[in-house]
Amino acid sequence: MRNYSSNASRRRYRNSAPKQPVRPRLTPEPLEKSLDGAFGTLIPAVQQAIAIEGYVTPTPIQEQCIPHLLEGRDLLGTAQTGTGKTAAFTLPLLQRLSKHNRRPRRGTPRALILAPTRELAAQIGDSVMTYGKYLNLHHFVIFGGVKQYSQVKALNRGVDILVATPGRLLDLMQQGFIHLDEVEVFILDEVDRMLDMGFIHDINKVLDEIPDTRQTLFFSATMAPKMELLAKTMVTDPVRITIEPDKPTLDSISQKVLFVDKGNKDVLLAYLLRDRKMKKAIVFTQMKHTANKVVKKLTAAGIHGTAIHGNKSQAMRTRALDGFKKGRYKVLVATDVAARGLDVDDITHVFNYDLPVESETYVHRIGRTARAGADGDAVSFCSAEDRSYLRDIERLLGKQIPAELDHEYHSEAASKSLKAAPKNFGRKSDSPRGSWNNTSRSGGSRRSGGHRGGRSQGHHSQGNSSRSTQGSSSRSGGRRQQSSH
Repeated sequence: MRNYSSNASRRRYRNSAPKQPVRPRLTPEPLEKSLDGAFGTLIPAVQQAIAIEGYVTPTPIQEQCIPHLLEGRDLLGTAQTGTGKTAAFTLPLLQRLSKHNRRPRRGTPRALILAPTRELAAQIGDSVMTYGKYLNLHHFVIFGGVKQYSQVKALNRGVDILVATPGRLLDLMQQGFIHLDEVEVFILDEVDRMLDMGFIHDINKVLDEIPDTRQTLFFSATMAPKMELLAKTMVTDPVRITIEPDKPTLDSISQKVLFVDKGNKDVLLAYLLRDRKMKKAIVFTQMKHTANKVVKKLTAAGIHGTAIHGNKSQAMRTRALDGFKKGRYKVLVATDVAARGLDVDDITHVFNYDLPVESETYVHRIGRTARAGADGDAVSFCSAEDRSYLRDIERLLGKQIPAELDHEYHSEAASKSLKAAPKNFGRKSDSPRGSWNNTSRSGGSRRSGGHRGGRSQGHHSQGNSSRSTQGSSSRSGGRRQQSSH
């Protein structure tokens, strides 16, 4: 491994980047029809990429965010899942970088996007590729759980936009492969999830390395008072965008709860999944071993399913997601590591086999259906042990979830249960670190900039944070991929 102990050696290494391979640049076709609203303010190359995806009118968060981001403003964004948030920050980012295009330096990105999980990082990477296909920009996605060789090789070629999960980012920074002193735009996505997973210290270390002068975007599905205080340490005079704060779930999702004894959940699930109307379903469990057990029960019942959770290797998670997307599996059984960042078309149903401990997680789970204007169904199983979680969820929603009582496995005892939540049930999450609520903020002042040496080694393994497109470095062009709008 090279020694980067001196600034001079760092500069020699960074300036010796191999030449980027010459690739044919795609030429956008003339637009058949003009785009509406904020889309119409974007450069033609980005507009054409949007039009090819079939979009004409921006969603509310896109309409509100794009003009401010094009002006270079910092932003605090709160929006429920499925609102088009990824495109809301990807489109202006691509336009900004393309207007001042230059050859990227080795391991020195101009934009950094942090995401909590591999799946979400992959979705963001797909959006960058999809909407930047006509631009001469390079992007890459890095994540833990795989060998770093291909990631380092791609970084050495130079990237304009780096999408990363925090653990692997810090690993490669410590080894001297990534330098953040030229970051112009810093984007944090799903910050509430990152903090729940214990990444607060990692975020602070990243903040210590990026320039004081930058554009910062802070997106979260929820904005608790503590999180708002944290956000204000990262941004300067931000625009505040909030989309439907009083409606935490999408109106296009039909919700219902079925009261059932814990021992009958498997047979009830298999019974419901035999309905031909259920084309593609996600089933959420609290525990990893429960996800594996559910898949075995479904297989025994003749229903093709697969599981994804933090104990699965990266290769296994990739195969499971790919099989689910392509229809080889009707059912994906997942823990909350997959509750955000999954961008799969045509999910008709979401099942809460176990209700989540945190009420807000319910919103993220059911948001996997009813994407891109479609309708969807969310079905929650509630045993006596789950009853207190259901009360918390209904308190968050401000209304009762309709109960379906006319089914073969209805449990009157579960519907009338006054049990408190089981002690520690569901608390062993897929996340590699503890909750941010129990961690004190390190790093002192905001944007304390630029020292590079003397970093503590700490725990930076990526563990269960999530994945990207096989870590594939790619030009923002070439092959067309499906991406969340």
